[in-house]
Amino acid sequence: MGRGKVELRRTENKTNRQVTFSKRRGGLVKKAQEISVLCDAEVALIIFSHNAKLFEFSSDSCEGRDCSLKV
Repeated sequence: MGRGKVELRRTENKTNRQVTFSKRRGGLVKKAQEISVLCDAEVALIIFSHNAKLFEFSSDSCEGRDCSLKV
């Protein structure tokens, strides 16, 4: 039996929104790190918060040299 469709809506409470953002950011960084280790891939992650604060992650192979963006 499948799950029902989840309605997406903005979280109005600023505190809850910030907590959710922090948890999701941590999850994304963890996944990026796992991909870089397990697949021996160059990974770079750039995240901007709602107030334009920058968060970044790059795998060890990207540090100290230019990791160009490949789409």
